Amino acid sequence: MTRILVIDDEEDIVTLVKNTLQLQNYLVDTFTSAKQVDRSKLARYDLILLDIMMPDVDGLSFCRKIRPLVDCPIIFLTAKSQEEDVVTGLSYGADDYICKPFGVQELLARVDAHLRRERREHHAALLLGDVYFDLSSKQVRVSDQVLDLTKSEYEICEHLAKHRGQVFSKDQLYDYLYAYEERGTPAAIAEHIKNIRAKFRTIGLEPIETVWGIGYKWN
Repeated sequence: MTRILVIDDEEDIVTLVKNTLQLQNYLVDTFTSAKQVDRSKLARYDLILLDIMMPDVDGLSFCRKIRPLVDCPIIFLTAKSQEEDVVTGLSYGADDYICKPFGVQELLARVDAHLRRERREHHAALLLGDVYFDLSSKQVRVSDQVLDLTKSEYEICEHLAKHRGQVFSKDQLYDYLYAYEERGTPAAIAEHIKNIRAKFRTIGLEPIETVWGIGYKWN
């Protein structure tokens, strides 16, 4: 059964999220402080919902520390709408964020979208120039070097590579990643692309091209 971790210092938020997810038959563990979490048990979770603004240990710092330990989706819960918070969170390895106050249906849509993406089965491989996609293990390799991509970064790369030459807007990429009806934020996709490019530049490659005013494509 799917297990979800919720960390938020607001008791009302924790109760709402827990009750909502349990009605969908998810197993839910909740904490009101990141300090309460046993990091040795993080691997058991299929998804983590994490508040940004918390006392003691804030969500951004906690995300940065645990990302090397877990490969499940991390979604930030935040009352802050400033772009810099979104950018920072995504650069630390988060996959998405939900701004408070949020509705029950939005919460479920985001959670379900990320879990569906996790369950997708990939097979075979894809080779474009020097870039090798292992579609089963969700890895990108160049020669013998594996690129350290987050899940969202990998999914963007794979989608663009499978449709090489086709231009996708930020909204189209967001819909592909998260598959929920409400419009996604351009800031999320732009930051993912920025991070992907930085990682490819370390090996001397620039596979993603910006088509100004339209979107992105794989060269």
